[in-house]
Amino acid sequence: MAKILVAYYSAYGHMHQMALAAAEGAKEVEGTEVKLVKIPEFEIAKKHLSTQEAYVEAQKAQADIPEATQEDLQWADGIIWGVPTRFGMMPAQMKQFLDAAGGLWAQGALEGKATSVITSSNTLHGGQESTALTTFVPLMHFGMIYVGLPYGENPEMNELTPMGGSPYAASTVAGVADSPVEAERKMASRLGARVARVSQALNSIR
Repeated sequence: MAKILVAYYSAYGHMHQMALAAAEGAKEVEGTEVKLVKIPEFEIAKKHLSTQEAYVEAQKAQADIPEATQEDLQWADGIIWGVPTRFGMMPAQMKQFLDAAGGLWAQGALEGKATSVITSSNTLHGGQESTALTTFVPLMHFGMIYVGLPYGENPEMNELTPMGGSPYAASTVAGVADSPVEAERKMASRLGARVARVSQALNSIR
């Protein structure tokens, strides 16, 4: 058995779709319970982005998803973070949420839990890999065990068609029409299943 949390931030819906794919992949692993939560939006962002139709529609699509809490982090055996790129690193909304978990860090409450990242950027070279790599740093401070996205399980990464995906994280190119494309969803789903299996294995040796 393993409890998997998919905690994501999504302004325009791309990360929401990738998070759904990761959650579905985790659910496919027998004995896995999955919870999908969103990182709270800043009030100032709501004010400034509420005139953008794409933002408003994306937020409506996520209206029924509960906001992430510190209790969710404690509940989980494994955590997949949905982290869109902002100037090559995580957005401030995600950073604030992690900073607020300092009490859990002090208790060692997240140590030994499996973790991974799904991410997005507007262009192929817009920071997908740097966002995954810099997100890795605070997760290591929490004592989590990082699960990557291997080439052997994800042949799409060897294709010449431009798309997201790297050994560090499942990802999508948000500036491409119909993003995330099916191949990117598949990689996110496989990563969700991989985190679930690793979490189950870790539970078996605790």
